[in-house]
This record gives sequence, C-alpha cells and structure tokens, in this order.
Amino acid sequence: MKRYKGKNTGMDLKARAKQLKTDLPAVFLALKRKETPWTAKVLAALTIGYALSPIDLIPDFIPVLGYLDDLILLPALVALTIRLIPAEVMAACRVEAEGLWKDGKPKRWYYAIPIVLFWLLILFLIARAILPKQI
Repeated sequence: MKRYKGKNTGMDLKARAKQLKTDLPAVFLALKRKETPWTAKVLAALTIGYALSPIDLIPDFIPVLGYLDDLILLPALVALTIRLIPAEVMAACRVEAEGLWKDGKPKRWYYAIPIVLFWLLILFLIARAILPKQI
C-alpha cells in the first residue's frame, strides 16, 4: 500500500497554512472512509478533536509558547495522520474537501454538533461539582 507523501517540502508558512485548511477537512473525510486503516482513524479522530477543541495543550496566553501548539503540534499531527492514510484515499478526500468550504462556510456544519455537546457535558459536570447541591 502506497502512502501519501504530501506536498509540504519547500513551502513557506503562508502556503502551509493554506494547505492545512484543506488537509484538516480531508483528514476528517478520510476518517469516515472504510479504506482508511484503523490506526489512521484513531489518529485522525485525535487530530480533529484537538483542532476543534477550545482547550489547547499549551494555553495561548503564555507568551510565545502559547502559539507553538498551533504552529507546530497541529500541523505535525495532521502530517502524521496523512502519512498513515493510503495515497489514493487522501487524494480523493482532498478533492472532496476543496468543495466543502464553498461560500465561506462548510456545507455540513452539523458535524460540529458532537464537539459542542461534548463541551457542554464537560461544563455541566464542572458546574455540578463546583456548585453546592441544593435539597
């Protein structure tokens, strides 16, 4: 099985950011494909979850270090995930992902519902633990 090598060699920061905008939805689409190996699916789920999570590994308010996870960790996770996805699957997902953000917003915005529900559950559990129990 041939692995996807990617096109990141020799790219500047602006080009990598643009490529990441296409690669992240493509990784999400590859997550749903049956041809994607289970190891790639697990890493893709972690990558997408981290990208959509409002909580960073290193908080953004820490000077310089706060943005390192956005500049290094997320692109590294995406690159590693892409290496685990078969080349033909990733190529098809990239083509499909290009049309996903037409007109400035995704066509399938409802994919964000599980992420929002997860964070609402976390907030509910925190509030329940902090607030005193009423009789």
